[in-house]
Amino acid sequence: MKAAVVVFPGSNCDRDLAVAFKAAGADVEMVWHKDTDLPTAVDIVGVPGGFSFGDYLRCGAIAANSPICQAVKAHATRGGYVLGICNGFQVLTETGILPGALLRNAGLKYICKTIGLKVATSQSVYTEGYNAGDVIDIPIAHHDGNYFADAATLDALHGEDRVAFTYTDNPNGSMDDIAGILSANRRVLGMMPHPERAADPGHGGTDGQALFRAVAAQLANA
Repeated sequence: MKAAVVVFPGSNCDRDLAVAFKAAGADVEMVWHKDTDLPTAVDIVGVPGGFSFGDYLRCGAIAANSPICQAVKAHATRGGYVLGICNGFQVLTETGILPGALLRNAGLKYICKTIGLKVATSQSVYTEGYNAGDVIDIPIAHHDGNYFADAATLDALHGEDRVAFTYTDNPNGSMDDIAGILSANRRVLGMMPHPERAADPGHGGTDGQALFRAVAAQLANA
């Protein structure tokens, strides 16, 4: 499996994501936001967490207009795999690759802690390493993680089994406790919690490992 991890000014989880991909067996290449093309034969693009462009204007909005995001959007349109975590999820909604928006947390405070995350579906390359209904412990670290979408979008997400994860104790006010969603073709995942921060025993928990291992196993055989 070949993975590309996008780097924006203000990214602070790009290396963490690359390490998690590598630990799962991937060949990883870092891609600068001013690049216009992704590496040849890339299987999956990782859009990492952090504070791209200082979160000015609106979280993810400036990054979404970087040259590389046109290539990421084209990759997704072709049926390529994309994983957006935290700020990466915000970027994916700003590009229109995923529906909805991430608003300020309901309490208007930055939240950084480990939370309970329920696996809402196992029917995706990202979640098949879990069982639907499993509760895993994954860190969050965000100020704008409050997922919002209109009623029609929410109906579609639930009706098409595209809610990947939900919070067991909603920390930010997200509609329907949504913590992560899938694209219509199930090849793009956006999630606010950080599985790459729970992918090594040194992190204090390894509940995120299954996500990266499942992706690597599936794409290695694709």
